Amino acid sequence: MSQLHVRKLSKMFGGVQALSDVDFSVEKGDLVGLIGPNGAGKTTAFNVVTGVMAATSGGVEFEGTDVTHFSPERRARLGMTRTFQNIRLFDDMTVRQNVMAGAHARAGRSLLHCVFGLPGHRAAEQRIRDIADRMLERTGLTELATRNASELSYGDRRRVEIARALAGAPTLLLLDEPAAGMTDTEKGRLSKLVSSLNEDGLTIVLVEHNVRMIAALCKRLVVLNKGELLTSGAVDEVLRMPEVKTVYLGRRRTEVV
Repeated sequence: MSQLHVRKLSKMFGGVQALSDVDFSVEKGDLVGLIGPNGAGKTTAFNVVTGVMAATSGGVEFEGTDVTHFSPERRARLGMTRTFQNIRLFDDMTVRQNVMAGAHARAGRSLLHCVFGLPGHRAAEQRIRDIADRMLERTGLTELATRNASELSYGDRRRVEIARALAGAPTLLLLDEPAAGMTDTEKGRLSKLVSSLNEDGLTIVLVEHNVRMIAALCKRLVVLNKGELLTSGAVDEVLRMPEVKTVYLGRRRTEVV
């Protein structure tokens, strides 16, 4: 049984078909790249898979459960967590507090429990703080724990978002263009982190335009074009397909594969 199965997934926006019968699976421990040209439907697919948007038709199964009509929060509690193309941090909170918010989301505890001191909140809050600190160490952000998120570089803000997602103890992590806007040094650091997380057993699906990063990191690729599944398979095989080069890489970029 696949950890994630996207079956005949379609999404309409008015009269526009953003996704049409997209079907693919992700196995436990996989590191899959979801690629395609701009407007291919990659982020829409992420939004529907994670419950940010409702599917027009088709479905999503996660860990053997049909989650098609589950909220994003309910999917997160099952172990499906994501980051966004546009960074969504609480800029007036510290790095540690941002990461703690991810642990709160998985636990399903309201922040009001902590604000109003309801029974057991102190012990629970300390456990959540400990989780956050472990994720900060895991992502190399410990020294920035007390800094406000607004003070960070773009690359560090991206890592905070990943640390926050990890604080929710996911079994499946979906990263939407995590390297966008990063310097080459930051991209290298990110690649090492993603690879290390996958080696530790975390299943990862990655939307990314950087072909070299995709080729170096991913085990399999799923290619979308105009909202439809173009192909899927092993990285080397997919990147050498003429149809993939035509719609995604372009003639002048085929030398990278």
